[in-house]
Amino acid sequence: MNKYVAYVSEYTQGNKYGITIYDVDVKKGRFEEKDHVVISNSSYITISHNGNFLYSITDLGVDSFKVLEDGRLEKINSQSINGMRGCYLSTSYDDMFLFVAGYHDGKITVLRVLEDGSVGEITDEIFLKGMGSVAERNFHPHVNCVKMTRDDKYLLAADLGMDHVNVYSLDKTNGKLRLVDIIRSEQESAPRHIKFSKDGKILYIVHEMKCQIDVYTYENVADGNPSFEKIQSISTTNDYHTTDCAASALNLSLDYKYITSSTAGDNCVSIFKIEKDGTLEKILNLPISGSYPKDATLFPDNKHLVSLNHESNTMTFFNVDMEKKTLIMNGPEMRIEKPNCIIFHKLVER
Repeated sequence: MNKYVAYVSEYTQGNKYGITIYDVDVKKGRFEEKDHVVISNSSYITISHNGNFLYSITDLGVDSFKVLEDGRLEKINSQSINGMRGCYLSTSYDDMFLFVAGYHDGKITVLRVLEDGSVGEITDEIFLKGMGSVAERNFHPHVNCVKMTRDDKYLLAADLGMDHVNVYSLDKTNGKLRLVDIIRSEQESAPRHIKFSKDGKILYIVHEMKCQIDVYTYENVADGNPSFEKIQSISTTNDYHTTDCAASALNLSLDYKYITSSTAGDNCVSIFKIEKDGTLEKILNLPISGSYPKDATLFPDNKHLVSLNHESNTMTFFNVDMEKKTLIMNGPEMRIEKPNCIIFHKLVER
C-alpha cells in the first residue's frame, strides 16, 4: 500500500511551529503527528512538481525545503520577495520558477528556482492597479492565487479585489511576465483559488463572495494566444445557506475525479464529481463540525476527508460515501493552531 504524509501550514501567533508533518493512515482516515518545522506564519505551502522540494510563505518571503525519504523536511534557504507577506505560491510545471501572490500589496513576484531546489533571484515584480467595486474591502487589488496552465505557457493571477483573473505569458529565458488576457468574473464575486483539470483543458475558479465555482474550457489557439470560455457556474452552498458566507479552499482529489470546496459562515464542505466534459455535479454539502474551514480535502482513497478549521483551531475527519452522499465524523477532532492549508504527499522509495 502507498504511504503518504500530510503537510499542514499554520499561523504562528502563540504557536512556535509553522508546519506540522503527519503520517497518514489512509485506511482509517486519520493522522499521526510526525514532526514540526519552525517557520513564521506559513500562510501557504506548495510542493514542486517533481516531488522533491517544498516551498512555504513566511513573514520575510519564502523558504525552501528538501523533502526527505520519510517525508520530513530539511531547510535549504530563505529568499525575500521584496514586499509584504504573500498568501499563495506555486511553481511552474518544469519547476524552474516560483510565483508568489500578494494579497496585502496586490503584487505578483516571480523568482528563479535553482537545480538544488533553492530559491534564487527575483526575475519579475508586478503591482496590479485599479479600484474595486466594494469600498469597504475591495478598494485595491488583492492577488490571492497564482497558477500556471498545465502546458506551462501562461500564469493566471486571481485578483480578488478587482473581480478578474489576469493571464500572463511567461518568458522562460528571463522570467518576465506579459499580460495577454483578462478573465472577468461577476461583479463583487471575488475570485480566490484556481485549479486545472488533469489534461489541463478545464479551468476551475472558486469565488469567495459569490460562493460559486466557474468552469471554463481552455486552449492555446493557433495564433499563440490563450482562449477561455465559461461553460458552467455552480454554487458551493445549499439554497438555504446563511448570510455572510465566504468560499475558501478549492482542491482536486489525487485522481482528479472530484473537487472539494469549503465555505466559512455555513462552515460546510462541498464535494463535486467532475463529469467527462469537465462540468461539476454537486454530490453533497454538509457541516464540518468546526469554524472557518480554511481548507478541506479528500484523502487519497476518496473515502475520507479532513477539514482545517482555522478559527476553532481544529482538524476534523470524516468518512465519505459518494453513493449515499454522506459525510460522517470519523473520531475526535485534532487540535492545531490556526491551520491554513494541507498537502498530501506520496512517499517514494529511493
